Amino acid sequence: MSHRLEVYPDDVWAASVADLLVERLRPGLRLCLPTGDTVRPLYRELAVRTDLEGVQLFLLDEFGGLPAGDPGRCEVMIAHDLLDRLSPAPSIMGPDVDTPDPAQAARRYGRLVADGGIDLALVGLGGNGHVGMNEPGSSLDSETRVVELARSTVEHAREYGATTAPGWGITIGLSELLRAGELWLLVTGEHKSEILTRSLEGRIGPEVPASLLRQHSHLSVLADGSAALGLRRG
Repeated sequence: MSHRLEVYPDDVWAASVADLLVERLRPGLRLCLPTGDTVRPLYRELAVRTDLEGVQLFLLDEFGGLPAGDPGRCEVMIAHDLLDRLSPAPSIMGPDVDTPDPAQAARRYGRLVADGGIDLALVGLGGNGHVGMNEPGSSLDSETRVVELARSTVEHAREYGATTAPGWGITIGLSELLRAGELWLLVTGEHKSEILTRSLEGRIGPEVPASLLRQHSHLSVLADGSAALGLRRG
């Protein structure tokens, strides 16, 4: 198993990854996008390079238990960070967390993702090794589902502006991510250095879900210099 590792200086990471992504864009591309602090500067750079016309967008995950329009919701964050910066603002598909039957909504979203698959999936790296909301303990065959959130993930939701603590989430599963045509793991900041090293150089197993991505035949790890400090190859 191998992966492509690209390390960029901190101050040009976002622009460099945006340039790479623009090269991949084409009408009909099925693109999975995450939210959070890592991708905010990337999305700012992306918004001045493309309008994403013709690209089909899928949201990686969504917090449950937050009211519609809550600033902590992933759909709100990606609209603020990317979609509303484009003209016209593109739509994005995501799981319905407002339904009284979240498990059914997760299955429905999973079928939507599977019907045509994902051509390119962008994912971040959680401090505990989670990918999307696939928390430690998630298996290779985990599908799109309702998940219980780790305490650190809940705390991050509050940092994102959530008005209350989300009680759960819906995430695209590791099995769907591993079936994507390409998979990009995006990592920035010295605070992610230790978990990135564990993900790429440690044991592959569900205790660090990001390590399971090394099973993908077209995994690219795009890190800034600070995040790569602990890597032997970095």
